[in-house]
Amino acid sequence: MTGLAPTASLADRLAQGQGLAVTADITHARRGALRHAFRTRADFVLVAPNSFRAAGLIGRNRFNLVSLHDADHGGTRGHGTGTAWAWQQLASLGLSPQPGLVLALLTQPRFLGYWFNPVSFWMVIRGNDLLAVIAEVNNTFGQRHSYLLAEPDLSPITPQTDLRAGKVFHVSPFQDVAGEYRFGFALSPDRLAIRINQIDGTAGVDTAMQGFILPLTTKAILGSALRRPGGALWVVAQIYWHALRLRLKGARYRRLPAPPEQEISR
Repeated sequence: MTGLAPTASLADRLAQGQGLAVTADITHARRGALRHAFRTRADFVLVAPNSFRAAGLIGRNRFNLVSLHDADHGGTRGHGTGTAWAWQQLASLGLSPQPGLVLALLTQPRFLGYWFNPVSFWMVIRGNDLLAVIAEVNNTFGQRHSYLLAEPDLSPITPQTDLRAGKVFHVSPFQDVAGEYRFGFALSPDRLAIRINQIDGTAGVDTAMQGFILPLTTKAILGSALRRPGGALWVVAQIYWHALRLRLKGARYRRLPAPPEQEISR
């Protein structure tokens, strides 16, 4: 699916309360002695939570076919405070709420009340420029850790920008907590692409997602519900399916370590 880029900037559309939908193609490939790769699709929403006008089949802090809840994001998992927490973290970069600056959330919403996100992204957007990102990572063991990403001078993040953070959080029992992440982002008014490469010597994992940014309409919500019923539940089922395949291939299982003491790192 293709289309003309919207005339209004991405920040303006979000600040005006528009909800946006991203159906993303996702690739995941494990490097090293034991290789494993797959492709899938997932449905995301991109909204500025404090401006978003929820209506129809999407709820805001209430039950609906799909819904967004502040408690699901920002800070302690299940007890988050949403944008308030994100702005607190961004203050360490010198960023604060101001005209022209929008804090948006890219995430998979709850589906009939069920929620799980391997990773969500808080994005600071000015016009069509991406200035900073918080990658909010969850594992299937009930833990969360976030990574704060930006250029030192807060210059716009472009497709050529290479943002790095040491891996300090247990994501998969088939990977060591070692090495570093290398993040890449490409954002335009009508398209979004993200790559995450986990590097640990010759081992690691390459993950990428990309999709078109479209209006979050009732038709779009119904379409995603019919194509991938269960939403996040479908994502969890895939995680366990591929975990089983890795175990059958002989992957070594690592016990769950204690989470990092700090909830966010750079």
